[in-house]
Amino acid sequence: MPKDHSLHAPLPGDLAMWFFILAELTVFALLILAFAITERLDPELYTLNRARLDLSTGLALTISLLTSGYLAAMAVTAIRKKSPRLGSGLLLGACLSATVYTTLKFGEYQHLASQGLDIDANRFFTLYWIVTGFHFLHVLLGLVILAFMSLRAWRNYYPPEQLGNLESGVLYWHMVDLIWVVLFPLIYLPR
Repeated sequence: MPKDHSLHAPLPGDLAMWFFILAELTVFALLILAFAITERLDPELYTLNRARLDLSTGLALTISLLTSGYLAAMAVTAIRKKSPRLGSGLLLGACLSATVYTTLKFGEYQHLASQGLDIDANRFFTLYWIVTGFHFLHVLLGLVILAFMSLRAWRNYYPPEQLGNLESGVLYWHMVDLIWVVLFPLIYLPR
């Protein structure tokens, strides 16, 4: 009977990146838990303040990050198939899509701050700013990583048999996507 080698396939990327992702997911899990618990303690406050957020902006933020993640995944596939220039272009597209996120998020931050809905406004906005701000910092780092990988792919730095660094960078970006997929309904969607 033939062996199923898929059970023994190595994880993509570097083991150190997996440990880093696990640590970051743990921090985000604690922040998300704090948000959920405080919402249970004062659901009216959360309902009222959630209504002050623009749901269409939240949806656009989600679409931009998911599009970026899809393009980054396609880039890895392209580079594996020995198309580094295509991979570079896809990574650049991922950067541009992520830039849409940063532009929209920065605009949302400015709008909320101009309304007096800053980190001191109330418990909802304290946690909103902490959680989304921490995520925003991860997005900014991810943009740098995506741009760096795009440049390296353009220069044909990634041989198809040695993609650990590329996979690690894209894994980081998928972590950013995953966290946002949890944050979007938690923060933006009415209960």
